[in-house]
Amino acid sequence: MNSTGSSKSKPVGVIGMGSFGTAIANNLAEKTEVLAYVRRPEVVEQINSQHLNGSLSVHPEVKATQDIEGICRRCETLFFMVPSAAFTEVTRAFAPFLHPYHRIIHGTKGLALNLPPGENLKEISKIKRSQIRTMSEVILEETVVIRVGCLAGPNLARELMAGKPAATVIASKYNEVILEGQRLLRSDKFQVYGNADIIGVELSGVLKNIIAIAAGASKGWGWAKMRAAC
Repeated sequence: MNSTGSSKSKPVGVIGMGSFGTAIANNLAEKTEVLAYVRRPEVVEQINSQHLNGSLSVHPEVKATQDIEGICRRCETLFFMVPSAAFTEVTRAFAPFLHPYHRIIHGTKGLALNLPPGENLKEISKIKRSQIRTMSEVILEETVVIRVGCLAGPNLARELMAGKPAATVIASKYNEVILEGQRLLRSDKFQVYGNADIIGVELSGVLKNIIAIAAGASKGWGWAKMRAAC
């Protein structure tokens, strides 16, 4: 544990301020100061001066910054809300400033390719388990952080932003991570459950997206057939 003081008095970091990251940052800001990492300087300025992220309202307790080292120095708990395509790159950028006392809870649905140098995805007929990594595995393999969690639930950013009742799951092998995530996020309108099967929860999130796309395509195809028949 870091010896600089209680984690309850420290700000919480949010890495990535897309729509879902902004919704989570606003939720966290109801209880604590939030430092949000944003790559674009104009977005940093807009968040800090206007409390806006594009058209999204941002809680006044959310402070945006491009200072990776500063966030890692001040925050013990970090929420990685980064798209899967950029997750490995962002994790590697933070890696030099992370320590074993940090806790990382990610909210990314997806998988990262783990191909040896020179190997081309187009040349692979069947992807093996060793060739993909979940986001928690990316964090564990690319950094020295040990206590990792996954935020996964049937959550829509626009509903969270509107303050509608919702629930989510924080999965981790470490009960400390689950309890800290619950302490920071739980409210009268946002229930946070815990689960020890982090890999299972991550894979469920990936499969959910595949099923949702297939269901949407099937529905659209069905309506097209009905219209054609008429």
